[in-house]
Amino acid sequence: QVHLVESGGGSVQAGGSLTLSCAASGYMTPRYYMGWFRQAPGKEREGVALIDVKNKTVLADSVLGRFTISFDNAKTTVFLQMNSLKPEDTAMYYCAAEMGSLLFSDADARRKLERDLPAHWGRGTQVTVSS
Repeated sequence: QVHLVESGGGSVQAGGSLTLSCAASGYMTPRYYMGWFRQAPGKEREGVALIDVKNKTVLADSVLGRFTISFDNAKTTVFLQMNSLKPEDTAMYYCAAEMGSLLFSDADARRKLERDLPAHWGRGTQVTVSS
């Protein structure tokens, strides 16, 4: 079992920045990817960004150029640096992890971001952006 704990959410004005963190513990396989999903009230959950242990990343088109995803050196904590925040970024942000897999190609990464749901999830952290 993998345990994920998010932190770093909060309230910020449009144009501001926040950094989310997610610490993973438990049984971590040699290959895995982690990332962030978000869900706004009344909307479906959407993938924001993923990163695997080889540091391959994929980001949603809506956050390209504004958000960055990264690992710490141990690759057990994943960060989401969010800049130039917009009111439409307001959502509950969830950390997720999938063991035993990588982002094998650009197409595979995009499919995993947009269609797959990882097996392990955190409880979420709220991000609110005011105009």
